[in-house]
Formats: sequence, C-alpha cells, structure tokens
Amino acid sequence: MALLSVTNLTCARGGLPVLAGLAFSLSPGQALILRGPNGSGKTTLLRTIAGLQPPVTGTIEAAPDSIAYAAHSDGLKSTLTVAENLEFWAALFGTSGIGPALEAFDLTGLRDRMAGRLSAGQKRRLGLARLLVAGRPVWALDEPTVSLDSASVGLFAAATRAHLAEGGAALIATHIDLGLDADTLDVSGFRATEAAATDFDEAFA
Repeated sequence: MALLSVTNLTCARGGLPVLAGLAFSLSPGQALILRGPNGSGKTTLLRTIAGLQPPVTGTIEAAPDSIAYAAHSDGLKSTLTVAENLEFWAALFGTSGIGPALEAFDLTGLRDRMAGRLSAGQKRRLGLARLLVAGRPVWALDEPTVSLDSASVGLFAAATRAHLAEGGAALIATHIDLGLDADTLDVSGFRATEAAATDFDEAFA
C-alpha cells in the first residue's frame, strides 16, 4: 500500500498555476528525486504535498500526520542547545530518545552547544536530525544538503537509506547525486505556466 499517492495534481504559487497533471506514488522503502531548474516548482510541489498550501486540482492521499517536511531554513531555536532543540521536537511529535538522531548526524559531541553558536553545516545537520525524532514515515525534503560538506552529505544519505530500509519513503528535491536507489521525476515536464516569483522557503512542518 502506498504511503503517499498524488493524482492529477495542479499546484500554484502566488495564485498562478505552476505545475499541472502530476501523478506519482511512494511505497514503503521507495525514494523519488525531484529534478528541475530553479523556479520550476519543486518547492511549490513539496509545500503542497506537506499541506502548507492547498492544491488547485487533484488529490494527495497520505495518512494523517505522516509527512515530515524540511526546507531551506534550519528553523532552530538559537538559545537552546543541540539536545534541547531535538528534545523540543521529540516532545512536539510525541516521540522519545534523541540519541540515535545525535549519532546519525555526528552531533553527540555538540549536544550541549547552543544552536546559535553552530556553523552553517552543523546547523543544517541539526535541522535534518529532527527528521529522525519526528517519527513520520514520509520525508518531503527541499534541497536537504545545502551547507553540507561531502562527509555530512554522506551522513544524510546513510540516514535516508536507513529510513527507507525501515519502511519509510522520501521525496527529495536535490541537484546532487545522493547515491540512493531512487526514481527521478523532472518537474519541468509538468509546467503549467511561467512562474513570476521564486519558491517560498519554510523550515519544517
């Protein structure tokens, strides 16, 4: 049974249709990579699937509260430590145990450091670590490797492979090769109209 099913989807940005006629599904263990030039609608699609904006037409089927969305902004509380940030999200999503998330993204040695004192790459790793405490089976990720060095990209790819192996699914907009066994969808083939504005940037939902 599919974790996410999209049928005849049209989504808009700024009131103008951007993508139309999209249809795909994600089953447990499946990843789908979104491709397309900047401004082609990848972020708009991810925001629509995450429920941050309504579709113009079509359907998005997924279990309630099954999608974790992570975008360009890290969305961290700078006055909390690394551990406190993860504990906040674990409490919000009703999960427990931040140890695996700290380990997966090499944050154990930074657990007591204030998030505001982290480097850009460390902040990004912390933002992505929240996926592991969210406990949601479908990841919708917008350029998740921004600010990451090659070693950290490897950590993210490993965490994603583990998520898929455990029966999760991932929808990822990225321009780089993550080394995942994944299908690819080029959204530029579904353009509805020329978009006049750049995609929005939200942190996490």
